[in-house]
Amino acid sequence: MSWMAESYMARKGVAGGRPGRTHHLNKEVQGEYHYVYGPYAKPVMSIKPGDIVVAETEDAFGGAIKTEKDLPSQKLTMPFVNPQCGPIAVEGAEPGDVLCVAIKSILPRGPQPVGTSALIPEFGGLVSNSQTAMLNPPLPERVMKYEVTEAGVKFNDRITLPYEPFIGTLGVSPLIEAVLSLQPDYWGGNMDLPDVAPGAIVYFPVLHKDAYLYLGDCHGRQGDGELCGVAVEMPSTTTVQVDLIKNWQISWPRLENEDFIMTIGSARPMEDAARIAYRELTRWLASDYGFDELEAYFLLTQAGRVRVGNMVDPKYTLGASILKSYLGQ
Repeated sequence: MSWMAESYMARKGVAGGRPGRTHHLNKEVQGEYHYVYGPYAKPVMSIKPGDIVVAETEDAFGGAIKTEKDLPSQKLTMPFVNPQCGPIAVEGAEPGDVLCVAIKSILPRGPQPVGTSALIPEFGGLVSNSQTAMLNPPLPERVMKYEVTEAGVKFNDRITLPYEPFIGTLGVSPLIEAVLSLQPDYWGGNMDLPDVAPGAIVYFPVLHKDAYLYLGDCHGRQGDGELCGVAVEMPSTTTVQVDLIKNWQISWPRLENEDFIMTIGSARPMEDAARIAYRELTRWLASDYGFDELEAYFLLTQAGRVRVGNMVDPKYTLGASILKSYLGQ
């Protein structure tokens, strides 16, 4: 039996994890991509719990950087980066519910080399930026293009890295805010967390009627922290299955896969993101796994793990997790 049959989505979801109708969200259906998460755009489609969406996503640059000679400062118009598919309305979703997004597959799309990374002025983990302001000049701009297939990511003639795709930006609409797709927070957004990958289910608090799901910014792979600020960005064909859990109160995104459960926090400074993630995981263990809160606190002290998603966005994202084997699963 697949572990997903025992997942929260299968046990508590309106559709019980059973697949519904398949929808194709190609570029013609999408029309203009969005650079903001919010409730004000008209949904591009309406789906029911259990339905599957096959989405054509653009890379973080909207395809504007085509060669290694293209300079980001000349090709990009900030803040119009990180284009998003959606919003997708989910019938029956109301504030106080949880939206479930099971990631089925992420495949590179388009002619090779399909992957792009870049050094962008005043953006990255080891440079000054607008929030960490210094007098030193920015690093020189540079672009790297990669061949990306399911067989691997060709870094150079000597190194081919494993293909480990994930969705960099995934989430739901806030209640009233309109927020840049570069920003992660309690609605999800630009978390850049490599565990948001095929084989995982991500859970989001529904904040607005019909949830309004957004997704984009898929990556061929990324190291912890997304150090230079740009992973292996790629256009993709991404398939997700969406379900809905009624009356489940969560405050921040959660994730589960075959091996562990995880809670996700986004904040600056980084230790506050870790605190949010661990606090939410402590409360999850207490509410669902038979621990009292202080016992859960002790257990996570000894067995918890932290994954750094990004350390470059307006807020940093960390995931706190614990193996299911410690929880009797």
